[in-house]
Amino acid sequence: MANVDVIQVLKDCDALLEGHFLLSSGKHSNRYVQCAKVLRFPNQAEKVLSVVVDKIKDLDIDLVVGPAMGGVVVSYELGRQLGKEAIFTERKNNIMELRRGFEVKPGDRIIIAEDVVTTGKSTKETKKVLEELGGQVIGVACIANRTKDDIGMPIYSAIDLDIQVYDEGSCPLCDSGQIDLVKPGSREFKNNK
Repeated sequence: MANVDVIQVLKDCDALLEGHFLLSSGKHSNRYVQCAKVLRFPNQAEKVLSVVVDKIKDLDIDLVVGPAMGGVVVSYELGRQLGKEAIFTERKNNIMELRRGFEVKPGDRIIIAEDVVTTGKSTKETKKVLEELGGQVIGVACIANRTKDDIGMPIYSAIDLDIQVYDEGSCPLCDSGQIDLVKPGSREFKNNK
């Protein structure tokens, strides 16, 4: 099933948005990938994530862990396709934790599941939690990879996207004043304007 036109699926599901977006990093962007629009359709989630499964199926994986919110459905679907246990981390008082009785055994080989990797913040927070519990994080699997930075682990994505990102003070979209700024993500952060 891995011969999938991921961009077309994103467009068909209205998941690739154009506009002026405030990212959880505090930066601004002209495009935004709202993977929840794809994940609401199980058949589309299966298709898009089959591309990722083809890339990671030969890795020795014990556990799939997705940070809430975006990684929950992704971890479930990757776990389903790989036949592996899928759990998630979540923030409590703005600190990433493993809760709900979920466990990581020392030495577990773990793939982190994300919807989109932009700055890698959630991924790195999740990696820290898992490694403190004795897990070995072997990479991150995601629908869309937007980062150009090295986040300290391999990234296995269905698609790599080159989306412009601007600092607030040097954003041409702000300077034009023609497009309202929208915050589409779920993470709360300071200095949210």
